[in-house]
Formats: sequence, C-alpha cells, structure tokens
Amino acid sequence: MSPRKVRLVVNTVRGLSVAEAETRLTFLPKLAAKPVLKLLRSAVANAEHNFQLNRNDLYIRTIVADGGPTLKRWRARAFGRTAPIRKRTTHISLVLSDEKKAKVKTQNQELRTKKEVRGSKF
Repeated sequence: MSPRKVRLVVNTVRGLSVAEAETRLTFLPKLAAKPVLKLLRSAVANAEHNFQLNRNDLYIRTIVADGGPTLKRWRARAFGRTAPIRKRTTHISLVLSDEKKAKVKTQNQELRTKKEVRGSKF
C-alpha cells in the first residue's frame, strides 16, 4: 500500500490516546486502517508485556508512514511499448508513551522569553 494512502490514516490518529485511536481506526472506511490498527495493537501488547505499562495511560507519541522499497512492473501498451507500474510499499513507525503530553507554551510565555533574551547583555 502506498505511503500516501497510509498517511491519510496515520494523520487521523497522531497524538491520540490508544483507546481513542483504536476506536477511530476500527470505524475508518479506509483499507489502510486495518494494518495500522494491527500495528497499534501489537505496540500496545509489547508495551504491556515488556515494560509493564498500563494500557489506559498510553498515547501515540509519534507515528510516521515512510516509503519502502518499490516493486517495478511493466504493463503492455499500444504499438509494442510498455508503461511502468510502481507497486509502492510503506514502512510505518509508531512510538507510544505513557508520559503526559507536554504543555504547549502560551504566547505570553514565548513573549517573555524573547524579551529576556533581548534584554540580556552578553
């Protein structure tokens, strides 16, 4: 399955809790949702078994769909010519975390840090 199709599914679950992501993937009407759901369940099982983490505390920290090797095939065309067919594959990387999501800095905090840097004398 091509990375472009898988990215549509991956972008819908990025940053969600495991339970919410599993629910969305179950009812998403895309064929790419099935392998992503299988990967998510495998990662959760590994986290529970290998690291004794609680399933309810886990969320998707990063998930990336990168291109894998492309199988090159040829299709016959008119006048004895051929046209390439590229059967694309995808590498999906998933990282789960049990830490709370980092708080996003507010604009006021960013302005304060900029003012402090400008005001400092080096």
